[in-house]
Amino acid sequence: MTQDGAPTSSSTQCSSGRGGTRRRDVLATVTAGVGCAGACALAYPFLDSLNGTRNSRVGEDDTVDVDLSTILPGQQIVVTWRGWPVFVQRRTPAMLSSLQTPGAAQRLRDPESKILQQPKDATNWHRSIVPEIGVLIGICTHLGCVPSYDTPSPADQSGKYACPCHGSQFDIAGRAYKNAPAPYNLPVPPVTMVSETHLRIGLSKGDPDFDIANIQQI
Repeated sequence: MTQDGAPTSSSTQCSSGRGGTRRRDVLATVTAGVGCAGACALAYPFLDSLNGTRNSRVGEDDTVDVDLSTILPGQQIVVTWRGWPVFVQRRTPAMLSSLQTPGAAQRLRDPESKILQQPKDATNWHRSIVPEIGVLIGICTHLGCVPSYDTPSPADQSGKYACPCHGSQFDIAGRAYKNAPAPYNLPVPPVTMVSETHLRIGLSKGDPDFDIANIQQI
C-alpha cells in the first residue's frame, strides 16, 4: 500500500493474473462449445435428409450406376444416392479373411446381421452381394456423422471405419462394434451387379421388394 492508499504493483499484478485466468477459462469453454456445435451442424444435413424417406419406394428411376474398374484392391470411392454418401469398396483377401477371424463376432453388436439394416441378398457374413465388393451407406447409426475409412496397412490389413464424432467403430462390412455408441450396423442399400465392373445402386435383383425406408435406422 502506498502512502496515498493506492495498491502496490504486486497486488495489481496478482489481481490481473486471476482475471486473465478467468478470461482464458471462459474463452476455452466458448471455443469447445463452438467446436461441438460445428460437429452437430455437419451431422444435421444427413439427419435432415431422412425426412420423408418413410413413404418413398425404391424403383428403377432411383438408381446410380458405378464403374468398379477404377477401384484398386483395398480402396474405396464415395458416390451419392438419395443425397446420402455411399461407400463402394474393393476388398482384398486379407480384408475378407478378417471378417471370419475366430473371436471377431464377439466384439460386434450384430455379427450375423439379424437386424434389418440390409436387403436379404446382403444378409451374410460379408454383407454384400459379392464378397469382393462392399457397398455401405456412409452414415453412422449413432448421430448421423460420416465415418472415416481406415485403409488396410501393413500393421492392420483388415481395414475398418471409425466415426470421428463420438468414437463409433465398424468393421469392413459395416458391422458395429460393442462398447461404442452406434447401436446398429451401417445400412446396405439395394444393389445389383450389372457386370463384373459395373454395379447399380437402388435396385436389388436378389430382394426386389426391399424398401430402404423399412430398415431399422440410418
